[in-house]
Amino acid sequence: HGRFRDRAVRPDGSIVDVAFVHRRLSIIDHAGGHQPMILGPSNRAPRASGGSSCDPPDALSPTSTNLLTSPPYQQTCNHTLIPCPCCGEHTLAVVFNGCIYNHRELRRELEAAGHVFTTDHSDTEVLVHGWRQWGADVIDHLDGMYAVAIWDAQSCSLVVFRDPFGEKPLYTLNDDPRDPHDIAFASTPAALVRLQYASDLGTPGVQDARHVAGWIQFGWAQGFTTLRGITGEVAGMARSLISAKTHTTSDDDETAPELSSGSRWLTFMNDLNGRPTLDAVDHALREAVHSRIEADVPIGCFLSGGIDSALVTRYAAEKVHDLTAFTVRMPSAVYDESEAARQTAACLDIRHEILDCQARPASDLVELIHELGLPFGDSSLLPSLWVNRAARQTFKVALTGDGGDELFLGYDRHRALALLSILSRLPAPLRRTLANHVSPGRSPRSIRTRASRLLAAAGYRGYKELTAIFPTPMLDALGFDPSTPHHDGLTTPSHGSLGRTVALRFDRAFYLPEDLLRKSDTASMHVALEARAPMLARGIVEQVINASVSSLMPNGQRKGLLRRVARRYFPPEIVDRPKMGFAIPIGDWFRNDFGSMRQLLYDHLESSEPFGPDALGINGMINMDFVRRMLREHDAAGEKSLWPWHGRDHSQRLYMLLVMSIWAKWLGGLGRTGD
Repeated sequence: HGRFRDRAVRPDGSIVDVAFVHRRLSIIDHAGGHQPMILGPSNRAPRASGGSSCDPPDALSPTSTNLLTSPPYQQTCNHTLIPCPCCGEHTLAVVFNGCIYNHRELRRELEAAGHVFTTDHSDTEVLVHGWRQWGADVIDHLDGMYAVAIWDAQSCSLVVFRDPFGEKPLYTLNDDPRDPHDIAFASTPAALVRLQYASDLGTPGVQDARHVAGWIQFGWAQGFTTLRGITGEVAGMARSLISAKTHTTSDDDETAPELSSGSRWLTFMNDLNGRPTLDAVDHALREAVHSRIEADVPIGCFLSGGIDSALVTRYAAEKVHDLTAFTVRMPSAVYDESEAARQTAACLDIRHEILDCQARPASDLVELIHELGLPFGDSSLLPSLWVNRAARQTFKVALTGDGGDELFLGYDRHRALALLSILSRLPAPLRRTLANHVSPGRSPRSIRTRASRLLAAAGYRGYKELTAIFPTPMLDALGFDPSTPHHDGLTTPSHGSLGRTVALRFDRAFYLPEDLLRKSDTASMHVALEARAPMLARGIVEQVINASVSSLMPNGQRKGLLRRVARRYFPPEIVDRPKMGFAIPIGDWFRNDFGSMRQLLYDHLESSEPFGPDALGINGMINMDFVRRMLREHDAAGEKSLWPWHGRDHSQRLYMLLVMSIWAKWLGGLGRTGD
């Protein structure tokens, strides 16, 4: 942990005060990798003329700012200082969350260009020298997961950027974009909300109904946090929060220009006609895993019953002596993969630990939502936490299979693309009529329910609808206007190759960073464990990002290409094992009160202010009669009945409403208590 303060003067005489406050895991180079890391002007690469320069920067001595005048920011300064031997001024500082996996290769390249490194093997130092050498183009040189903020006093600029898929979160606070004098950034919205209450950086509150509707329908939203003035930075994008030009409030103000346009991988998805070979994919997977096993702390592998984690573990065992893979025994046998994982570990002949799950669903859920500061609606956040918590007893770093389903097409909805394409050719009024009149079945896994979801996708928001917690007709019944435009442009069904491109772009640009990776980071960081995802390495992405659907799913088989790679190392009983999914029986828990989940649900949804104080405005948006109807139907669906329409399982919808209630009460409570 550490802090940094600086003051710079723009050419027009205006002053910029900057403060960095930092706390993160120490994984690589414990001795030299402290942050914030500050680089002096003499460490820059030689100028084009061949001579080095150490011109004093236009900066005053570091001074106190309002961010550092009260707890919890009064802490001992602890950072790596790379001073200028000529003048001692510090011109560039970085704070960084994540890991740069190719930092050793970049270090050699930068040293060849004239940069002098001070630390032994810190990946953080590569960022400061890389910024000096390449500026915002440094992103194109990095293979890693990262959220970075760089302050350059000489150019009077503060730039933030994230990795291409958004493995590491980054949020910014600017309550009034027309008056952007006060800006803050953090790894969680909760930190920024507390900063709002503790300072004059805007008024905490909820955005309009459109933002709330987006979160309730899907459990996440790209960029929108539902919080006034707080925005999630786009994955793969570099943005200047403070620039050298004077801040103004004129119509042509461009004080926060976009430096790069987001993930460059998605630009390759215009033509899905690539056909990667087995050898190329196998090699890329191996190289990706090998690049992600460097750590100065113990490292292990998550091992489930699927082929993603099996392959990651197989490649890791080639490099890590006496590798340990671990599996957590889930509280429900229906979702427990420990026996399947044991078979995979036996096939690999590696050490395997099956750990018992420490499941405290009610208290864990409340704690996670408070810490994140978002109404995140993916219920697999809970088992993700339990897996990470169990692993943290032994390891500080773990390799995961995250990203395999999105890159190699492993979901059932990917097989539904062909049917959706056919349905999308029907006249729009007919599609909408079918979507409104074919009701779901009693079980969320029934054929009738699946057919209903497919028709809703064809009638409303296309492929995206297949991931919805609240299908559009139900969102309407809940009290939200289904015609409200959404942020990503995926509001109309498409067919043919365009439909496939839109679907895969949605999974990789929206669902992956906003749902899957947000879940993984929240769960792992909660217990101070670093989770690394080799499947998202540059080498793998380059192989599959523009691959045709038929090459990734030969004969329509989910993840067929990856399965063919896995057949090189595993027997059919492992490769062809049915996909289980990472889930919990949340619907049963809402009925039988496992872990006090039913009590938590009813305490929130039947309270006088189920969605926080009325001042937040959420209570007035939601039709509570429909909510109570869902509670009754859900209980009835758990009763024995010969009638298929007796009740209806609302597991994920009730979970989403519970999360929204927990979040809203937390937000409203901060305002009342001043916490």
